[in-house]
Amino acid sequence: MKSNIVFNRRYYISIIYLFISIFSYSQEPDSLTFTAKSGDNIYRILQNNGLTDSHFIEEFINLNKNKLGKDNALIIGRKYILPKLIESQTDTIEVPILDVPQVRFITEPLFGRDAEHVDLIDQKLKGGVFYLVSGHGGPDPGAIGKIGKNVLCEDEYAYDVTLRFGRELLRHGAKVYFIVRDPSDGIRNELYLRNNKDEVCYPNSEIPLNQVERLKQRVDAINVLYRNERQGTYKRCIEIHVDARNNKKNIDLFFYFNEGSKNGERLANTLRTTVEQKYQLKQPGRGYTGDVSSRDLYMLKKTIPTAVFIELGNINHARDQQRLIYENNRQAIAKWLCDGVIEDFGK
Repeated sequence: MKSNIVFNRRYYISIIYLFISIFSYSQEPDSLTFTAKSGDNIYRILQNNGLTDSHFIEEFINLNKNKLGKDNALIIGRKYILPKLIESQTDTIEVPILDVPQVRFITEPLFGRDAEHVDLIDQKLKGGVFYLVSGHGGPDPGAIGKIGKNVLCEDEYAYDVTLRFGRELLRHGAKVYFIVRDPSDGIRNELYLRNNKDEVCYPNSEIPLNQVERLKQRVDAINVLYRNERQGTYKRCIEIHVDARNNKKNIDLFFYFNEGSKNGERLANTLRTTVEQKYQLKQPGRGYTGDVSSRDLYMLKKTIPTAVFIELGNINHARDQQRLIYENNRQAIAKWLCDGVIEDFGK
């Protein structure tokens, strides 16, 4: 009798241990892991592994919350778990399928590490292709202004606004080509943007000093891209500059189009009207003097896609300088221009 009791105890203990081991094993997700290297970030790693839905970001952070650095940065040399095989946790849960577009993101290194992750919020500009050109660059800084001892270079501020503008277009489903490109700057938030000469022309060509050669190089890049582009029914080239005038001349944003281009004239007018409306909303009673006119400019005449040329202000005027140096103002301009493009695209 005693031996049977001992046997039964051993039997039940074995069963309990077997159950515990099975239960413990089932709690270990069969997930992929990786070891962080220099230059890695959450968004790039997830995208490289096909995890483009935004909810994977939150899952990744929850899985690795004790291993991440400040602002959820990856720490070089640490091993992290990818939320790729966590489906077993929700196999028994029925989730209704909603007819709602999934939120996705893309990565654009030109925006810099802090801004390269771009959430796609809607498809308002799906089918739109944009060739964005910031003025001057490389050996030519363009117009130069000063605030005290600080030097303001046209090419740096035009480039920053162009990047921000392009990022807004991307968020709405557009396809964007940046013709002037800087491998190191990215979107910057400083008041005074340091000047350098490392900008290149798409895809990676050194920018010549000679103005005609420089403009021809950009036109050729745009036209080749245009001819090779199989997608899109709405293609626009938008060039962004900063004007230089007498320091007593305060100006608003000006828009130019090529004479005879109805689409260019319409886009220029839509952009101007949008900016004016934004100023009326943000600064009632301010007034707006920005104008639209045709100009005989090389880029406007030679590019195949419809082109518009924008002047952001007078780099020598104190009030216009405020529009340029504050990053929230540069961002507002980019957002307003994007809103204008969305309006024109809808027409």
